[in-house]
Amino acid sequence: MKKFSEFGVGDTFYSTCSISDKELEEYLKFSRVRNAFLEDKRKRDQRLVPGRAVLSRMEGEFTRLSQIYGNDIILIGTDGDSKWENRNTRFLKPLYTDQVLKLKFTVSQKEDIDEKYGKIFVDFEGTNQDDEPVLISKKSIYQIKKEPPR
Repeated sequence: MKKFSEFGVGDTFYSTCSISDKELEEYLKFSRVRNAFLEDKRKRDQRLVPGRAVLSRMEGEFTRLSQIYGNDIILIGTDGDSKWENRNTRFLKPLYTDQVLKLKFTVSQKEDIDEKYGKIFVDFEGTNQDDEPVLISKKSIYQIKKEPPR
């Protein structure tokens, strides 16, 4: 695990995952999303994964990175990209269950809060198994304890 002082702008981390039908069912049950298109399992062998579910998995994968896991860290907001009228996420291509999702996390900014905490701003990028962009999300802001627990 990295300390706050060890993170630098431009640091990049990678992960790979997929979302199974079972995981999608659990997400839909928890989130209470109601959408006939998502509920119709006959449309194809693989089911469309909602964008928010993809974002949730990306965040989960970020917190499990060896550089992050074990730190006291919490998502405190999203600022978005000024070039996108301060929106923070673009869904570029559908993702279906069991497709490979390749993730790239880049530290885009770093700030002190006080003597105990700092902020890191992280950009997420996800591509499918064919390296086609699935989504881009800019400036997820995390508060991180400067000295992680031992």
